[in-house]
Amino acid sequence: MTKIRFQADADLRQAIVTGAIRGQPNLDFQSANEAGLEGIKDPEVLTIAARDGRVLVTHDRKTMPTEFGQFILSQTSSGVLILSQNLPIGEAIDAIILVWEASTAEEWINQIMTFPF
Repeated sequence: MTKIRFQADADLRQAIVTGAIRGQPNLDFQSANEAGLEGIKDPEVLTIAARDGRVLVTHDRKTMPTEFGQFILSQTSSGVLILSQNLPIGEAIDAIILVWEASTAEEWINQIMTFPF
């Protein structure tokens, strides 16, 4: 059972990444800036996250579900977590920490989840 590692998409608020790490210092959450994801299209972002074994965390409810569906037809994804942009930052942080504490990386393979549900 492997701990989940997260990758922020370029559209995810940095305060969520910072707050999640502050709330759970052992959590591995790479920012979009650290991964060089600014200006990168969804298929390549999914490829980078999968290559690095990271669950992609995004606010993108418009294009990411479709891109994810196309991606898993030919490749394996480490998973995608879509957080509503309307979700208060504190609730988004709590959701990420809960996912990290309650599930394993293996459970997220080729899975996509939106929060709130």
